[in-house]
Amino acid sequence: MRKIVLTLLATMLIAPFFVSAQDMLNQAVPVDPAIRTGKLENGMTYFIRHNEEPKERVSFYMIQNVGALLENDNQNGLAHFLEHMAFNGTEHYPGKGFLDYLEKNGVAFGRNINAYTSFSETVYNLSDVPATREGLIDSCLLVLNDWSNYLLLSDEEIDLERGVISEEWRTRRNAGFRMRNQWFPVVFEGSKWAERDVIGDLDVIKNHDYETLRAFYHDWYRTDLQAIAIVGDIDVDALETKVKELFSKIPAVENAQPRPQFEIPEHDETKFVLATDEEATNSSISIYIKHKGTPRENKNIGYLRDDYISTLFNQMSRERISELLQKGNPPFINGGIQIGGFVRGYDAAYITATANPDKEDEGLRAVYTEAQRILRHGFTEGELNRAKVNLLTSMESDYKQRDKITNDQYVRGIQAYYLEGEPLTDAEFDWQFGQAILETITLADVNALAGEMIVDKNRAIVITGPESGAKHLTQEEAFAILNEVENAEIAPYEDSAEAASLVEGELPGAEVVSTKKLEELDAVEWKLANNATVIFKHADYEKDEVALRAYSPGGSSLFGTDDLQAASMVSGFMGSYGVGDFDAIALKKVLTGKQASVNVQLGELTEGFSGASTPKDFETMMQLLYLQFNNPRFDEEAYGALKSRYEAFLQNMANNPKKIMSDSLSLIATAYHERTKLMSANMFDEIAFDQMQELYLDRFKDIGDFTFFIVGNIEEDLAKEMAVKYIGSLKDLPGEEQWVDHKVRMPEGKTEKKIEVPLQTEKGNVNILIRKELAYNPISNIELEVLKGILRLRYTEEVREKEGGTYGVGVGSSSNQYPYERKTLQMTFDTDPEKADHLKSIIFREIEKIVENGPTQEDLDKVILNMKKERAQAKEHNKYWLNALYNKYYHGYNSDAAENFDAILDGLSIGQMQKFTDNFYSNADVVDVVFLPKKVE
Repeated sequence: MRKIVLTLLATMLIAPFFVSAQDMLNQAVPVDPAIRTGKLENGMTYFIRHNEEPKERVSFYMIQNVGALLENDNQNGLAHFLEHMAFNGTEHYPGKGFLDYLEKNGVAFGRNINAYTSFSETVYNLSDVPATREGLIDSCLLVLNDWSNYLLLSDEEIDLERGVISEEWRTRRNAGFRMRNQWFPVVFEGSKWAERDVIGDLDVIKNHDYETLRAFYHDWYRTDLQAIAIVGDIDVDALETKVKELFSKIPAVENAQPRPQFEIPEHDETKFVLATDEEATNSSISIYIKHKGTPRENKNIGYLRDDYISTLFNQMSRERISELLQKGNPPFINGGIQIGGFVRGYDAAYITATANPDKEDEGLRAVYTEAQRILRHGFTEGELNRAKVNLLTSMESDYKQRDKITNDQYVRGIQAYYLEGEPLTDAEFDWQFGQAILETITLADVNALAGEMIVDKNRAIVITGPESGAKHLTQEEAFAILNEVENAEIAPYEDSAEAASLVEGELPGAEVVSTKKLEELDAVEWKLANNATVIFKHADYEKDEVALRAYSPGGSSLFGTDDLQAASMVSGFMGSYGVGDFDAIALKKVLTGKQASVNVQLGELTEGFSGASTPKDFETMMQLLYLQFNNPRFDEEAYGALKSRYEAFLQNMANNPKKIMSDSLSLIATAYHERTKLMSANMFDEIAFDQMQELYLDRFKDIGDFTFFIVGNIEEDLAKEMAVKYIGSLKDLPGEEQWVDHKVRMPEGKTEKKIEVPLQTEKGNVNILIRKELAYNPISNIELEVLKGILRLRYTEEVREKEGGTYGVGVGSSSNQYPYERKTLQMTFDTDPEKADHLKSIIFREIEKIVENGPTQEDLDKVILNMKKERAQAKEHNKYWLNALYNKYYHGYNSDAAENFDAILDGLSIGQMQKFTDNFYSNADVVDVVFLPKKVE
């Protein structure tokens, strides 16, 4: 019955004689019928939906219609502060009670347990919770209950959290944030957005009275501003009963003050602001044209149609800018003309460009000219037809993949519906409606949108860039450029259609000379007569996906030092050249309506390809692969255009402290080896167009060295046919190649440095690298992953929570087999420079405690359970199996086998982890670098 209704709806949209078009557009958008929703007597709204991606998992969300805009001046930052406090003690879970409980059930803080605060809302989530234990589900409901109305907000916990948030404030103070705080007061003049930045005022964070925070909590965390969303592999009826029983008991706030709607004053004049910062790396020009958004009550079928019009507009404008950047000497590094949401209640037209150094005038003139070209002449029928075909193709793929919509994706839709009244549809409606509504959208509809949105009212020009050593536009110059372009003659866009096949004529192919079944991975290996190896696995976890991966040994290790900079750019540049007889612009047009791509990869030890397509476009992907190997394109004009953009982008990167620190670490960690090359403004002095071409042809010439993996929802016979035809038609050359070990190593022993860098915010940045030459095998690889997980727990507790010393310690790990077997741990965090040495000592202390006593059983169990949970979820995706096949061939073991994962985790003991940590840590090479603010002389 439902399908009939939807079909009738679609028919009505394209056959107005059933009902007037305007009446149809004014109808409400149907809500996803699988979502159970209701409002309790206390005003709380609930949404519950059954979903099985991932299986046996459920996500719980508390959506608060409360954000930084609701703060009084003495509460500046307390909406965000309150978000933190929700993890620091509730009525039923004092202290870190519920975090500890959930982590013991495989639900990790940060990854699965998190929250965010914005100007208008605060959202909490418990994601990917195992759904098989009713007691665990009940506990998660109790956490949501406590988040609603039962936070403890104890004096002690508030004081402990001041340090954590102060460090988050410190971490977020970068050039972009500081410049935003300069231009927000101009663009949002006269509104609350001009006064808030979410993270808040440091003095308020450190010194606010306890009652000030509690008052904000009482005033705004209340049932009429709250919704809970629960999506997952659950019984909707049973859960709804639980929700009603538990959450109905929460009392509504009496005499609640109305939640204000925040407005931005209109203005006829164009505003201008220049925002600069010493650490800024590029100059950017943005024109914001603000428009009142569609009211909640008007977000109907007509609103949904308008959204499709905006999507087509944005898609076509992106293509125009992309073409402009492919030719000659591009007038800017990046640019865009887009229409979309701005802040709650407002939309905007965005006209933006990242300018070439000291050429903001050229950037503004060029991007505004393109906006005026669209405004005056509109788009062409050819552009619209291609955009529609591409949008339909994307929509069809989404529909076929509808069983892979995750719990959290569903909640994002629920959240937008609850907070802003956005349509909350299901996949069936989206596909039926999308096909029908695109038929009704004309070129006049899309072109009219430009006239509605690109106007001179409520307009603001924002220039951002380096404070020193850069030439910036003045207000008078910017206004003059707008006036000049508006009064200039601008020719219409000239569209060129491409209708050609990628590969012409018959291909010779190659026979399959041997077939081998890989029973343990349910895959098959084919050896072709040209010595190429192809491994195929049918996998339909993603219904509309086929993935490709290929590698060959060698990589840039076979090049001399003088070729390394050029080699590092090969992967990025080949994608801008196009392929075969088609430049990048023509190739996009040839691929209209197809979802197929192949990317070149040239690494240190291997070269290869990665690709993706839908099942119906699988042959197109194989054709692209064939052409990249047999008929690669080298486009000197595209090379020059991309080179100029790179050079412009890199020119001011020396101002970026992150770049300075990253480069320093790279050099120190490789003992200043001659093969350590850094990206810089003058790197292209070592690169030539012909050189890059030679390097590519050297690495991608011998198909016999390549191993290909194909995983996806196609039949084995088709995969074999396409492999024989396209991979089999490529050339094999005599001999075999192998990568070369150039002995790039970390310095031996402990290397400890303190380096001063120019920083606008007083910030210490701690970096610790620990590396040891250890065997690469499933057991030691998993032991390292477990150690990383344990250290994350220890550092969160000791450095973040107890010390209040950082927003978070990043912990990374890697196990490498080639060119030599080694394992690496990396820890990094920002902090108060005065605390850097003390907190760094805790990093080492926690490792040493594991060496001496092993981890606690509790920490070990938490990490193992989470790893098992993540692994179970990963196995339901094609990508997992592609990686498993790659591991089998490149690393020589079956990573999917139980004995190489589950059995290892099940057998892990405190003693074994203690032994591994001791073996890894003792006599390891250590790089210990702390970056500190440069002292002013």
